[in-house]
Amino acid sequence: MKRILLAAAFGAISLSACAKTPDPAAGANTAAAATATTAAAVKPAPGTADARAVAAIAGLNPNVTVETVGAAPLPGFREAIVGGQVVYVSDDGRYIFLPGAGGALFDSKAQKNLSEAALAGMRIKLLATIPQSERIVFAPENPVHTVTVFTDVECGYCRKLHSEIAEYNAQGIAVEYLAFPRMGIGSEDFEKMVSVWCADDRKAALTRAKDSGKVTDKDCKNTVTMQYDIGQRVGLTGTPMILAADGTQLGGYVPPKALREALDKLAADDKVAAADGA
Repeated sequence: MKRILLAAAFGAISLSACAKTPDPAAGANTAAAATATTAAAVKPAPGTADARAVAAIAGLNPNVTVETVGAAPLPGFREAIVGGQVVYVSDDGRYIFLPGAGGALFDSKAQKNLSEAALAGMRIKLLATIPQSERIVFAPENPVHTVTVFTDVECGYCRKLHSEIAEYNAQGIAVEYLAFPRMGIGSEDFEKMVSVWCADDRKAALTRAKDSGKVTDKDCKNTVTMQYDIGQRVGLTGTPMILAADGTQLGGYVPPKALREALDKLAADDKVAAADGA
């Protein structure tokens, strides 16, 4: 199924989320590129493993350009470079592996993120350990969908999402915020989020912090550290991180209407899957 997470396979999420922490070691090993063919200049011969690799990547996301494709150091796979990322595709074109932080294994035939499916169940269990009372909730009267959003008061995309909170609610989406101070425990960012979670009116404090960056300093027994730890364990690589009720990651920032469409599609597909399994 082509959900937002599939469209984001080659960088869309990273373009709509604030990085968790700077990564000076970021980059990919492209040693095999010296023997690769340039997809833009040389079309792989039909029926070859290179051609199947290019077709598989295009099937996952037709809007990306395969820059090179050729032999991989991993037996049974081809190596391609797509948007500056190294991608490995099985010789039969079915499986696509994106290594590195937030890496994932895709089944191009089933249009499914196999890594995401494995993570979803774990996320549900981890999120269940956070009491409802520790979530900052913005919800319409009768929500159709509920999402969990790991957020940060310093992140521009988190601020953009929150500036449209009324529209998310108008789309029938309840947003349950959890804290993820992306600069780490003990940082100024962390202290601001503690102050928000210790405020008498958390919703007002969070809105003020996102609007102006200002908070009234407060300290109390809180779960911000716990929420930060769980954010890391559920696979967060940037904020915001939007999770559907079934644990599926739906992106970084996603516009209200697009998020409603993705949630409706996810619910419909889950019904089909349940019927098929009955």
